Amino acid sequence: MRYGLVRRAVEALRQRDTALEQFGALQHRYQLNPPLSEPEVMSFEERRGIRLPEGYRDFVLNVGDGGAGPEYGVFKLGRMDGLMGEETVWKEGEFVGRLSLCWPHREAWNLPKEMLQLPPFHDLSVDAEEAFYDDVDRKYWDAALVSGAFPICHHGCALRDWLIVTGPEAGQVWHDARVDHNGLRPYESVDGRRLTFEEWYLDWLKATLRKFGIEEPGDADR
Repeated sequence: MRYGLVRRAVEALRQRDTALEQFGALQHRYQLNPPLSEPEVMSFEERRGIRLPEGYRDFVLNVGDGGAGPEYGVFKLGRMDGLMGEETVWKEGEFVGRLSLCWPHREAWNLPKEMLQLPPFHDLSVDAEEAFYDDVDRKYWDAALVSGAFPICHHGCALRDWLIVTGPEAGQVWHDARVDHNGLRPYESVDGRRLTFEEWYLDWLKATLRKFGIEEPGDADR
């Protein structure tokens, strides 16, 4: 990743968007967190039996441990949005699955529509309706569905993006719209190619620079 370009571009946005008009800027305020050290990253990897995708690994080592980025910004390594919007530590096997297991999806995924909705003109008691939706939640939010990945940012309203770290899709970013019953899908370029973390981040950066009429900085300084 072009480290100097990212830092200069984010600083240019901070100076231009003083009213924080860009979506999410009120939260991240165009600030990048200090980078992590190699021992800190290795400790995270060794505890979970994985190696972070190179683009993301380079980012947290050389650009910042989260901060300014798409939507409400990039989470710090090992953190995600909490109930009140604050960043909180996640634990494997709870909302996040086991990182060392392979990401289970090769294409966009969702539960069949008939599993998500009560049949029309149903004649169920209130207790039976609640049991139906409880069963949907158990299936839909099973941590095994997101094994091999962790959240890297949120859009608000429990919409999130995940970084795949294990399996054939490692390095890709997927969008999680399960809260709207729209399942999981990969981010793709206009020609249908899956986006890596670096591409996902730089797409946001370049689009935001264009929005504010800022010329993209040169990348001589890596």
